[in-house]
Amino acid sequence: MNKRLTRIALALSLAGLALSAQAAGKDLVVAVQSNFTTTDPYDANDTLSQAVAKSFYQGLYGFDHTMKMVPVLADSYTVSKDGLVYTFKLKTGIKFHDGTDFNAQAVKANFDRVTNPDNKLKRYNLYKNIDKTEAVDATTVRFTLKEPFSPFINSLAHPSAVMISPAALAKFGSKGIAQNPVGTGPYKFVEWKSTDYLKVAKWEGYWRKGYPKLDTITWRPVVDNNTRAAMMQTNEAHFAFPMPPEAAQTLMNKPSLEVTSAPSIIHRYISMNVQQKPFDNPKVREAINYAINKEALAKVAFSGYAIPAEGVVPKGVEYNTKLGPWPYDPKKARELLKEAGYPNGFESQLWSAYNYSTAQKVIQFVQQQLGQVGIKVQVQALEAGQRVERVESAPDPATAPVRMYYVGWSSSTGEADWALRPLLASESYPPKLFNTAYYKNAEVDADIAKALTVTDSAQKAKLYADAQQRIWKDAPWAFLVTEQLLSVRAKNLAGFYVIPDGSFNFDEADLK
Repeated sequence: MNKRLTRIALALSLAGLALSAQAAGKDLVVAVQSNFTTTDPYDANDTLSQAVAKSFYQGLYGFDHTMKMVPVLADSYTVSKDGLVYTFKLKTGIKFHDGTDFNAQAVKANFDRVTNPDNKLKRYNLYKNIDKTEAVDATTVRFTLKEPFSPFINSLAHPSAVMISPAALAKFGSKGIAQNPVGTGPYKFVEWKSTDYLKVAKWEGYWRKGYPKLDTITWRPVVDNNTRAAMMQTNEAHFAFPMPPEAAQTLMNKPSLEVTSAPSIIHRYISMNVQQKPFDNPKVREAINYAINKEALAKVAFSGYAIPAEGVVPKGVEYNTKLGPWPYDPKKARELLKEAGYPNGFESQLWSAYNYSTAQKVIQFVQQQLGQVGIKVQVQALEAGQRVERVESAPDPATAPVRMYYVGWSSSTGEADWALRPLLASESYPPKLFNTAYYKNAEVDADIAKALTVTDSAQKAKLYADAQQRIWKDAPWAFLVTEQLLSVRAKNLAGFYVIPDGSFNFDEADLK
């Protein structure tokens, strides 16, 4: 009898443990490098905010973990012969988290919102070529463009082109939706405390049966590199990105963790305000490119997890052209400075768009390198608010306070247009877009504009190659490195990826 009672007690104990484990759930914690600026992808400039919004939002198209474009809420599309009209068939039976039907009217509501300049959304310029959006019937939506725009489908795969519940937009308004996101994604929004975390929970009504596999995801902004690494070592997080390169070996030695390094399309550069002295002189800009040892920079700041920039558009982006890297030659740099009228160098300032540890190493390294050729720069890593005020909001190139600006970019459409037009077309000066060099070259502008209207791949490649060669020669940037994507995960986490643009794919994420 005692043995039988013991067996029963043991069985009950094991059942209790099973129930306890089940109750604990699959709660994922992800540590990321900075705070999120908004949950509204149409009003976000940063990759991270758009990446996190994939928890609850989806678009007509998207990218898989290899950055191959895939249909999501759309089934198929056709294009008119003149390239102006795109007609999409939509998936059916999908609802938003608030119970609203996803249909053509919902698509129209979202694109009417972003293409209305009165809403002043940051992604207006990506979609301003849409003349009108029409709901033909519940499952058919038609876009008419103002002029042919060959990367239109790529722009719909951009992480900003999401579907927000039209009922929620009506309820909370164009600005209020950022605090109340309602999408069709696998997780529902729970809570956002800006400096602490953003939490989402599994949505039982998700249209992909059997998904999501996690119960919750908590996204934690952790600015300090070492703290992110420590969270992985103490099991406080299951995934962290980016990982400090200097911590990679230590993390590799922990049996429960796996460190991954993968190619990216994230290029890092320093823009120079070419409208102001001394950067209006191309010899000065060339000198700065020669003065920086990119191989050494990759080792010192990125512990080898980066390669010297090989062009204006990095490998992995469609229509990129390999042109470099720019050689390290401090003697040549000093000669060019003398020819430009600065034999003793000059003083300036170098700002970083980021304040995390690796970025600070970059600007300190560049400061030291430029000092060796007589250029003395004061360096400062900007907070997000400072970046917006000092750099992104300056309306006049002549009075803009930015001089040298360390920043990065990834073309989240996967195509050269979005690697060039927002950064180097003269139509893209801040506050409109991100040409922080205030660079203008009529031939480059013409190449970029014409490439948008042609569908012939060879012709488009020629136009983009010409633009990149001119930009490389003009050197409005110091072309630095293309990063490797360095992340770390707990080995019991599967299906969570950093994709080449620095965003995330976690459709298949599961804790084993």
